Amino acid sequence: MLLVNTDYITGKELEMLGIVKGSTIQTRNIGRDITQGFKSLVGGELKAYNEMMNEARALATKRMVEEAQALGADAVVNIRYASSAIMETAAEVIAYGTAVRFIG
Repeated sequence: MLLVNTDYITGKELEMLGIVKGSTIQTRNIGRDITQGFKSLVGGELKAYNEMMNEARALATKRMVEEAQALGADAVVNIRYASSAIMETAAEVIAYGTAVRFIG
């Protein structure tokens, strides 16, 4: 499965199949909160949260790809990511794009 953030693939004619998406909601771990809270006092990267968000993006992407495969897609174009706070201790990550099939 080819994944791109452009609305075209050089050298390919595309048939649009529809919008596909994948999402996940991740909650913070109390142990992470305590250690990351200390880190926020001195500054620097919050590595545990960074890892959590990377895992969430990977899972959202996997779910988007599964939806595209169910449509018989060869690729997903114009991929975008978004995140939002659901509540104080949880965030949603969504990956979305357009599933396409190669023509010819």
